[in-house]
Amino acid sequence: MNKYLNEILIIILLITVALCGVFSLDFTNATFYMNQYGDSVKLFGSGIYKADSYFKATIFIGTDIAVLLFVVPVFIMALVKNIKNETSKTQLRLLSIEAISLYYAASLCFGVKYNRIFVLYVALFALLFFTLISRISSFNKNQVCYNAKKSDYVFLVFSGISLCIAWWPDIIPTIINSTSLSLIENYTTEATYILDLGIISPLCFIAIYLLRKNHPMGTTIYAILLQSIIVVAVMMITQSAFQYLSGVDLPLPALISKSMIFVILGLISLFLDKKLYKTLNKD
Repeated sequence: MNKYLNEILIIILLITVALCGVFSLDFTNATFYMNQYGDSVKLFGSGIYKADSYFKATIFIGTDIAVLLFVVPVFIMALVKNIKNETSKTQLRLLSIEAISLYYAASLCFGVKYNRIFVLYVALFALLFFTLISRISSFNKNQVCYNAKKSDYVFLVFSGISLCIAWWPDIIPTIINSTSLSLIENYTTEATYILDLGIISPLCFIAIYLLRKNHPMGTTIYAILLQSIIVVAVMMITQSAFQYLSGVDLPLPALISKSMIFVILGLISLFLDKKLYKTLNKD
């Protein structure tokens, strides 16, 4: 069991951090202040997200709910299956759920305003980062290669481009007009843009290259991307639900261009994910 001590600690931290976020749910303590750009910003005012904007806090809480109800159960099931019978399939599933958990931890570390459980964010991030490196290194020694089909490559291209379509329109006008982001509020940057445009989108095209070369890392990255997109789709649903309940104004164009894109990608990812693991079962 000591072999999986890191995973056990990660699950405990995921539950703890997510619960702290959920227990912050209170729409009645919002306050306003003037940010560094001269704009009036509505702060959430409750729990660990009290210093975060009202808009962002509802997104964070929606994400925490998705982590508790979806990510943690999937993580536990993947860990139990791997402990009972460690195979290439169970290892791949485990490191895939660890990867999207790392994305969540990074979002907390870099996206949430500093609060009293920041040290837990850092501990979660560090544990996931080093555990994931160890698992990927171990897994790729098995030389597991997935024979990707045209549909897999098309999906990866579409996913990589979709992230650009979702986020670049927010960024380009600020470059042209020398202004801040429209929803910068009380932040200095947007962590999601960094993670999606700087890591996830390029990984889609790196996966294509490696899959075509029959490199084991291509299979690993592809599995991680599929799992990540599935989880992000679930998060988008819970985020949108909590924003609606909080009274946050959700413009239809933004809802379609962002939330719906990820939900559609998530459904396709679910299908391709099943196909990937079905193929691995035959190997």
